Amino acid sequence: MADMLVKLYDLPSVPTPASPDICVRRALGPEKQQVVAWVVRFFSQGWADEGDLAFTRQPVACFIAHTERSIVGFCAYDATARGLLGPIGVIENMRGRGIGRCLLLTALKDMAAQGYAYAVVGWAGPEAFFARTARAVPIAGSDPGIYRNLLSSEGPS
Repeated sequence: MADMLVKLYDLPSVPTPASPDICVRRALGPEKQQVVAWVVRFFSQGWADEGDLAFTRQPVACFIAHTERSIVGFCAYDATARGLLGPIGVIENMRGRGIGRCLLLTALKDMAAQGYAYAVVGWAGPEAFFARTARAVPIAGSDPGIYRNLLSSEGPS
């Protein structure tokens, strides 16, 4: 998967999720362990590690989507590298409701407010979502990009 480039000065407006009971907001410091555990459960340890790092930024560079009781999605940036957006994920049974779009555009608008002109979506997949939602374009020669020497959790072969 290639990285993708987003012009932060040319973003669409942030929509509201199709479900009125969904709230999208910046995560708070006291929620760190809960968010990280949720990301491990529904996605991966690597994504959770990046989410954990996003909590070390000031302001916190992690956004969550939740109902009254449950997290349903998240988006982090400035974790693996400055200006790098990701990971982003919405649990499978909540996809198709505009939650990912809202999370992505909220995080990108926040990056713009922090002074970034561009964002790089790291190892973007699915590319069509990022292109359609944020007008992202692939960066030639960026696969596997910054993740090229990532340690494998499987150990030596």
